[in-house]
Amino acid sequence: MSVSRTGWLAGCIVLMAASVLLFQPGCGQRQQQQAGPPDLIPREVLFGNPDKVSPKLSPDGKYMAYLKPVDDVLNVWIRTVGKQDDKVVTRDTDRGIRWYFWAYDNEHIVYGQDKAGDENWRLYAVHRSGEGEEKDLTPLEGIQARVVDLHPDHPGVILVALNDRNPQLHDVYKVDLKTGKRTLVEKNPGNFVGWMTDNDFNLRGALAITPTGGFDVMIRKTEKSSWKKFMGWGPEDSNTGPVGFTPDNKGLYLIDGRTANAAELVEIRFSDSKITRISGDPRYDVSNIASEPRTNKVQAVGFSKARLEWEVVDPAVKDDFAYLKTAHEGDFFVVNRDLADKNWLIAYITDDGPVYYYAYDRGRKKSTFMFTHRPELEGLPLAKMKPISFTARDGLRIEGYLTFPVGVEPRNLPMVLNVHGGPWHRDTWGYNPEAQWLANRGYASLQVNFRGSTGYGKEFVNAGDREWGGKMQDDLIDGVEWAVEQGYVDPGRVAIYGGSYGGYAALVGATFTPDVFCCAVDIVGPANLTTWLENVPPYWIPILPLVYHRVGNPEEDADFLMSRSPITRVDKIEIPMLIAQGANDPRVPMDESEQIVAAMEKNGIEYGYFLFEDEGHGFAKPENRLLFYGAAEEFLARYMGGRFEGEKMGVIGVRKHISDGEFVTAAE
Repeated sequence: MSVSRTGWLAGCIVLMAASVLLFQPGCGQRQQQQAGPPDLIPREVLFGNPDKVSPKLSPDGKYMAYLKPVDDVLNVWIRTVGKQDDKVVTRDTDRGIRWYFWAYDNEHIVYGQDKAGDENWRLYAVHRSGEGEEKDLTPLEGIQARVVDLHPDHPGVILVALNDRNPQLHDVYKVDLKTGKRTLVEKNPGNFVGWMTDNDFNLRGALAITPTGGFDVMIRKTEKSSWKKFMGWGPEDSNTGPVGFTPDNKGLYLIDGRTANAAELVEIRFSDSKITRISGDPRYDVSNIASEPRTNKVQAVGFSKARLEWEVVDPAVKDDFAYLKTAHEGDFFVVNRDLADKNWLIAYITDDGPVYYYAYDRGRKKSTFMFTHRPELEGLPLAKMKPISFTARDGLRIEGYLTFPVGVEPRNLPMVLNVHGGPWHRDTWGYNPEAQWLANRGYASLQVNFRGSTGYGKEFVNAGDREWGGKMQDDLIDGVEWAVEQGYVDPGRVAIYGGSYGGYAALVGATFTPDVFCCAVDIVGPANLTTWLENVPPYWIPILPLVYHRVGNPEEDADFLMSRSPITRVDKIEIPMLIAQGANDPRVPMDESEQIVAAMEKNGIEYGYFLFEDEGHGFAKPENRLLFYGAAEEFLARYMGGRFEGEKMGVIGVRKHISDGEFVTAAE
């Protein structure tokens, strides 16, 4: 779990942001805002595959990999640094590669892939030359692989956790990159939900969940020693968690919310549990950590406030961060560093433009522009994202973001309340293709970080406990009322839209408060909290004590959970709904959408239902994304009066099954 050393997880996070938010490229002049609505931005530009994304340096700094489409499918490309010898080295022709990393041998790229969205990730290794066969490192059907760690002193192997022995539990294996041979390192004793290596690549740390939903940090002196509890916390301190071993292996870096509301970064010693504070903020949890790649020493700490802010804690990088802050507009992330720490890759995030990737030479203190995600976005009239805050009905301070259409006075607008998933997640500042899409079509886009969202301290998260469909939903309604009171929004033209938890919130909006909204869009949202909790994937079962603490226990709280389930209030729906679902979704099974659609059919409520047969919890394939956003755009235009691109397909009163962006059946 030495995230800062390996960099693979940080890269995955940036890539997921890029593939979900589809950050785009560009480096030119921004178009000036104009009077009147601008031209329509094609959906292909907003939601198709990026041109290039997720660059990563090889550990020796000689090569750079990145993702780029081949026949509209994302694959890994490699170039020699300083040359233009780019070549594709993977051969995916289906879902596209969304996350990958360099092995420390500087020869192999390792990437993950599932089947049709089932999240049973398998790991594959390919040589940087692109020659030879791709090696399936985890050739096990129905098994999920999780990367634990890799280390520069052990370049030919990686540690991988697999639930092959028990589908609920992940054991740790050492996997040889060339042969694929797996060697068992440690069996899961039954309650371990995470693993940590020390800086010598020894498996010495683990995170165990307790029966009440808290966590214990388990430590051992050597890989032959017994596990012993080092520290623990309850579910009320769930913004606490280990980051990794300190450089001397004598302590842990810990994001610590046990004694403060907002989680700080601390160092805690094994010998005497002495705590040394490294960085913290009175309101916002630690959100980002930048560490030296070889020693794992923490060097800078980030806080996602209204925007990302960094605190440098190591003088060795003070000048670097000072330079990078002024080298380009926007908020920056250190995406990747070579092992010698001479060269960094930097991503700059802006709200009205693409992600800009730069190569940074530390010795010369000079950055060089490389590329952006989507050159076609350059010069387009993209909207600014405005941080906002308001007071909820019970006095709690709520923050979020509001994006207005370009060239239109922000008065009496139609608005889409776009609810984030998780719900233990949050919206952040920066380019968001959905916000840009909605604004370009004529809608204000409101994103609310309702109670239960992460990043604002544990009291804010805990305020969302057992408040699904309750105070969490009240915060969303209060956000709508705030926008109306400001004069921004026409109260008769407000839609609610979201995926996962956001889809649940859309269903709640249609069933609990149908008078607030004129239509709703639900993407993979649970309709019945009881059946949802009874059908989680097996590897979620160990963490159910925490989920039960946050949401409710279907055995002990059956009546309560049903009272918060949209399926029980279908007869209250008075507004049309669009529902989209992945047939292979392991997190929110297809039956959740089927239940609500069947009930709407029975009650004669206007709806459209799109079932994507080759997708899971969201839409990975660009052809499926484009079809969905076309349907959602038509739906919103029909009931909200916004603008629409292209031919309409007819989305109301239909069940449509889709595969590879094509209608394959029409269910009766």
